[in-house]
Amino acid sequence: MNSSQTSRLLSVGFIVPDRRTPFGQFVRRFSRNRAAVVSGLFVLLLIVVAVFAPLVAPRGYDEVNFAAITVEPSAAYLLGTDALGRDVLSRLIYGSRVSLLVSFVAQTVIIMIGVPIGIISGFYGGWVDMVIQRVIDVLYAFPSLLFIIIIMTYLQGTLSESEGALAEVLARINDSTGGLLGVLIALGLVFWLTISRIVRGEVLAQKEKEFILAARAMGATNRHLMVHHILPNILAPVLVAIAFGIPNVIMLEAGLSYLGLGTKPPIPSWGLMIAEGVKNYRSFPHLLIWPGVTLALTLLSFNYLGDGIRQALDPSLRNK
Repeated sequence: MNSSQTSRLLSVGFIVPDRRTPFGQFVRRFSRNRAAVVSGLFVLLLIVVAVFAPLVAPRGYDEVNFAAITVEPSAAYLLGTDALGRDVLSRLIYGSRVSLLVSFVAQTVIIMIGVPIGIISGFYGGWVDMVIQRVIDVLYAFPSLLFIIIIMTYLQGTLSESEGALAEVLARINDSTGGLLGVLIALGLVFWLTISRIVRGEVLAQKEKEFILAARAMGATNRHLMVHHILPNILAPVLVAIAFGIPNVIMLEAGLSYLGLGTKPPIPSWGLMIAEGVKNYRSFPHLLIWPGVTLALTLLSFNYLGDGIRQALDPSLRNK
């Protein structure tokens, strides 16, 4: 390492990726997008706050103070209190756990279902592709929100009435997550359709390229081609789809909680807090403003972050 490299490392305080590598080029292009960088910092801060919520939150999310009911924002309660005397700031902090947990777990389920199906559909083509795409078309015909409500209602009824080891385990998981098991399963079963279509299109574009034909001529199996050659080359659109999918899941979870189909009280959710704030927004506007602003900033940040990732991974900018 020469002196110029050393001074550069000392000036920024961390190791700078080599600009000649794909990752270094990605970091350089991403850092040019100020909105994406600021949004990424906000998302990172949100994740840290959610992980360390017990240390960050001034009070417990279910801590009640009947002497401070619907108190306006003050030094004691920075964002005020709700109708039960619970600290709004603390409930927002713990509510970020719910939103991020649902979004990240749902995206994991979506990837585990959508990516393999999309690869298989695009790689094999023929009748396999036709059957998979017709099934996706049928599922697309159902309204997503109605489909999710049906799945959640069925799961809740099944868990409450079924007996056995598996039902007991699922019921415990559902209780420990505040009733989010149905939300996670429902979102995973619905939102894999879009990413599957995206992956299929990328596979169709990749499978006829020279390096795939060369690997096939050298005796590579279909599994080897899909895992080691095609999958690494379609990660960019998958990452962009994940970045844009997270705010959609957060918004849908907030909507379900607003309708009373999300988390079970007293576990806080931004959608549930908005639903409670709507009832008294004229008398106590802070109960609606703060969760609404937090939700809006989170959605905007993830959208700007996704747009920054998309621009940084744009093949037309690789040499810029």
